[in-house]
Amino acid sequence: MPVDLQLALIGYGLAGRVFHAPLIQHTPGLFLHSVVSSRRDELRRHFTDVHVRAAPAEVLEDPAVDAVIIATPNEQHAPLAIAALRAGKHVLVDKPFALDTAQAETVLRAAEDNARVVTVFQNRRFDADFLTLRHLLATDVLGDIAECHSHFDRFRPQVRDRWREREQPGGGLWYDLGPHLLDQMLQLFGWPQAITADLERQRSEGSTDYLHAVLHYPRMRAIVHAGSLVSAAAPRFTVHGSKGSWIKHGLDVQEAQLAAGKAPGAPGWGLDPLHGVHSAFDEAGTLQHTTVDNVPGDYRRLYSAFAAAIRGEGPAEVTPGQALQLMQLLDAGRRSAREGRTIAL
Repeated sequence: MPVDLQLALIGYGLAGRVFHAPLIQHTPGLFLHSVVSSRRDELRRHFTDVHVRAAPAEVLEDPAVDAVIIATPNEQHAPLAIAALRAGKHVLVDKPFALDTAQAETVLRAAEDNARVVTVFQNRRFDADFLTLRHLLATDVLGDIAECHSHFDRFRPQVRDRWREREQPGGGLWYDLGPHLLDQMLQLFGWPQAITADLERQRSEGSTDYLHAVLHYPRMRAIVHAGSLVSAAAPRFTVHGSKGSWIKHGLDVQEAQLAAGKAPGAPGWGLDPLHGVHSAFDEAGTLQHTTVDNVPGDYRRLYSAFAAAIRGEGPAEVTPGQALQLMQLLDAGRRSAREGRTIAL
């Protein structure tokens, strides 16, 4: 039986506390060895068997630590990843991988130079609705796809006092939800021919809080959208194809389950009760509506793949090439919004 891999978590804000710590603790083969945070008292209340460290250097210099999870503000991702890789640690970085393509390339070179695994926490590859859509496309239920609309809307009229919503490097919705929405489209449809993006600040303060981007494919369009002032949210997915349409309302339940303290893998974990509907005409020309049961979601699968990659048993879920491609697409989208034009890729 292999010994559990010892992981150090750098950052104990929303991402570290709600997502990474519980997922590490409930993924077989992994052990949460250390947490780097200034919230020492809070951590002491939550954990009895975790080392609490004040600075990243303390875990980078610890020979007991096999891998480092970076869940800090976005502008710290690349510098910390490079330092960890040079210290001989494997690395999983919360999205976005870096602030731009140049930073991403530097991180990947550090991983190659030090023969270490580096990957990105694209957990929404394991949302129940996304896995269901992948299954529908793989089984040709919808036929040739004409349009895929992906919405992730929220109603947050007040700007929160947190770095994600501030006007700073790596802040704003394009770096928060953009990596999830774009990565899902790349997984479904591959590299597009062009991107047209519109980024805006609609609230009076803070950073970018609206995004709308069109990915141009031959004869097909993939549209990703997120707003912060949406009381009546659009469907999470609306997909139209030559054999019918699939419409799915509601968000994946895992984030809400984690925030409520539900243990990953507990009964009901990742089971989305809001099923999508497939609408298609039958041979008589009558429109029929069929409920499509959701595939269960499970974010732990990304961590399991990370562990397998460290042990040399398979690739990480997000490969270096995929991490770099997504950064290139994020950069192109920013340029499109800044210049007000479609950017060929």
